[in-house]
Amino acid sequence: MAGDMGAGNGPGEMTDTASTGVASCDGLNFEQALEQLDLLVRKMESGELGLDESIAAYRRGAELARFCQGKLAVAEQEIQKLDGEILKSLAPDDMRGTSA
Repeated sequence: MAGDMGAGNGPGEMTDTASTGVASCDGLNFEQALEQLDLLVRKMESGELGLDESIAAYRRGAELARFCQGKLAVAEQEIQKLDGEILKSLAPDDMRGTSA
């Protein structure tokens, strides 16, 4: 499965693509990338990774963080566009339900 880090490896082992930085975020949605990032952070904080694995995990985590930030930026732009199209400034009298 694309969302599994280290699929086919033992616990705590990183895949070759993660250690070389070749693995991309293609095919991941925001939630999958965030889940992978969370898993990497927990593994790094637990101390179960060796130095080389930690460096690979940090690289992968940075890539996942950039991916998630990009997705959030796009979502924010979409919301701003929707706000601009749907929400309009109302006069105080319009908000109270009175009309002139």
